[in-house]
Amino acid sequence: MSEALELNEADYEAKVANETKPVLLDFWSTSCGPCRLLAPTIAALAQANADKAVVMKVNVTENMGLAAQFGISAVPTLVLLKNGQVVERLVGVQKQATLQALIDANL
Repeated sequence: MSEALELNEADYEAKVANETKPVLLDFWSTSCGPCRLLAPTIAALAQANADKAVVMKVNVTENMGLAAQFGISAVPTLVLLKNGQVVERLVGVQKQATLQALIDANL
């Protein structure tokens, strides 16, 4: 099973800024219960979309700069980027179908 990639501040430019596929960022924390509930959904999305989108997890505790850059004030927060620009932001646990529709709409 393909897992969502971990993204850190040092990798952001290389892995996200110039990506042409849609990028779903899952901002999470180890102390966040809803984040743990969402984790299997994020893993499933990463596997289902491996050829058409990039799904990445950002630990806000370890990557405070990225969290600040995206204005993250609560976790989990999901941010969808297209051509390096934010096109959607969702806060809280989301259904897989909702997130898949969002990815599909931005292909």
